[in-house]
Amino acid sequence: MEYSQYKKLRQTYGFEEIAIVPGDITINPDQTDVSLVIERLNFPIPILASAMDGVVDVRFAIAMSKLGGLAVLNLEGLQTRYADPEGVLDEIANEPPEKVTQVLQRIYSEPIKDNLIGDRIKAIKDAGGVCAVSLTPANTKRMSPLAAEAGMDILVVQSTVTTARHMSKSYRGLIFSELVKQLPVPVIVGNCVSYSACRKLMETGIHGVLVGVGPGAACTTREVIGVGVPQAAATMDCAAARDDYFRASGRYIPIVTDGGIRNGGDLCKAFACGADGVMLGSIFAQTEEAPGRGNHWGMATPHEALPRGTRIRVAVNGSLEQTLFGPTSVTNGTQNLVGALRTSMGVCGARNVREMHQAEIVIAPSIKTEGKGFQYTQGLAK
Repeated sequence: MEYSQYKKLRQTYGFEEIAIVPGDITINPDQTDVSLVIERLNFPIPILASAMDGVVDVRFAIAMSKLGGLAVLNLEGLQTRYADPEGVLDEIANEPPEKVTQVLQRIYSEPIKDNLIGDRIKAIKDAGGVCAVSLTPANTKRMSPLAAEAGMDILVVQSTVTTARHMSKSYRGLIFSELVKQLPVPVIVGNCVSYSACRKLMETGIHGVLVGVGPGAACTTREVIGVGVPQAAATMDCAAARDDYFRASGRYIPIVTDGGIRNGGDLCKAFACGADGVMLGSIFAQTEEAPGRGNHWGMATPHEALPRGTRIRVAVNGSLEQTLFGPTSVTNGTQNLVGALRTSMGVCGARNVREMHQAEIVIAPSIKTEGKGFQYTQGLAK
């Protein structure tokens, strides 16, 4: 009996299932250019810290900026709900796993205080840091003018899934084409995972796109609502949208792979898949400068009705500078990330990030296990 196919499935891949093929020429790692440009802002390293309360506070943002990267402060998190958040951070760190979700829900029920928005931004700016802040679409229209007045440098509008067109009961929702005209700073929007959603977001005039739904170490979105695309495939699809949009418009809009990066190898693969930058959470939560006391949780974890995350214990294994530039004290690839990227670019013959986009990638599900029996039996491969 003949029948029509109901849906067509395609194979997609995550970073653990692919590998980068070395190039035909090599260059010295110290001759590579790894910088990231977002509108008029140039960052020496293409690495962003996630807008999560266990990762970024004022102190961390200042330190990250001085090292050449960019940390994004969550303007709807603990830093704007509590004048002194240290006590609640201690409480979150000390709660047993079976109680932490309820504790987070209670802690995050404290209202956001508008005066703290300006205080946090000014503290970063007064220390000479570049200040990026994150808002959800629901609060952007009200809170972004306050952040702009306080001196923010970049606005990140972020939710689990963000599209250029959103259907709601409100007469006029958030319209990105109007937002970018109203604000004097670049606007980055996320998150998305498909060619079409990425392309439509770029057509609104925004200045960057975050790629990734559900791959974060503390995120349970994929388990709770079943949505997401493995990060290697999502990055490549959005990179295709970026390149097609660039050819059509002449505007190059960087994409940032957000989540799913466990080590330097994954980070390098993200760039080979087409990323212009990466956003990291759990790796930075392990640094001495992070406010989470060795714990990490996502922005959706305290949701009052449908929490899509969990607090995870990541421990503290070094400083922020060590994580970015070494020297490394661990063998799992979570330190000297910039050195790993430069080395990978060097063996691929890529002088800059856009040349790294041309590196060949192969499907390689055995890339981590081939020949590594002793590492696994001795517990060295994490």
